[in-house]
Amino acid sequence: MSIDLTPLPVNPPELPTPSGYSHGTLSGNTVYLGGQTALDADMQIVPGGIVEQFRQAFGNVLATLRAVGGVPEDLVGITIYLTDIPDYQAHGREIGKVWRELAGPVYPAMAGIGTTALWQPEAMIEIVGVAVVPDERLVRAD
Repeated sequence: MSIDLTPLPVNPPELPTPSGYSHGTLSGNTVYLGGQTALDADMQIVPGGIVEQFRQAFGNVLATLRAVGGVPEDLVGITIYLTDIPDYQAHGREIGKVWRELAGPVYPAMAGIGTTALWQPEAMIEIVGVAVVPDERLVRAD
């Protein structure tokens, strides 16, 4: 049995319509979750600090994952880009609580990387991920 590895864009309707990129790309059972900042449906970065921005950015990642039938347990890797690592660390317990609320107690391989800036100047965080979705749940919107 051959696996269809043709890359398909994944752009859930609840996220802002992308221009020049996709929110994710599905190839076989692997979904590559494009960088998500804390953009809301109105294309605005949510206010309130790093915890609120983490909630929105990670929620955007999970929306893309759900669009192909995935669940948080399917995540195999997450990379978090941060403009202020000490601020993220200072709010680690709150961010962990948000993670468990949105994704449960399972954590994939992760990396946190400091950067001087992100695409939107007010963005403090961007999250990229990779997930592998089992055949029985996989949704391919060809």
